[in-house]
Amino acid sequence: MTKNVQIDGSKVSGWDSFHDLFAEVFGFPGFYGRNMNAWNDCMTYLDAPEESLSSVHVARGDVVVLCISGATELKERCPEIYDALVECSAFVNWRRIEKGEPAVLALSFYA
Repeated sequence: MTKNVQIDGSKVSGWDSFHDLFAEVFGFPGFYGRNMNAWNDCMTYLDAPEESLSSVHVARGDVVVLCISGATELKERCPEIYDALVECSAFVNWRRIEKGEPAVLALSFYA
């Protein structure tokens, strides 16, 4: 089963707004470090509610789909953030697969 999570790419104008948006949508904890290493950590455990790193959860083996609207404009406006989102989503899945766990993230981009 998948859980679609809507992310409005038009709300991202820089790193602060990126981290604000994800912290709000995913309910990251107050100690969220607001950098991509912390983002990786929070997103890695979407199927482990006991870790308390997000308020969005799926069952083990299920996938969270990040549905990014305004992706074309995000890529043009903030190419470094766009690239980091793609690379870090892949890293989260790689990290899990290396430990014998299933991938947990998928990306879906809307113009």
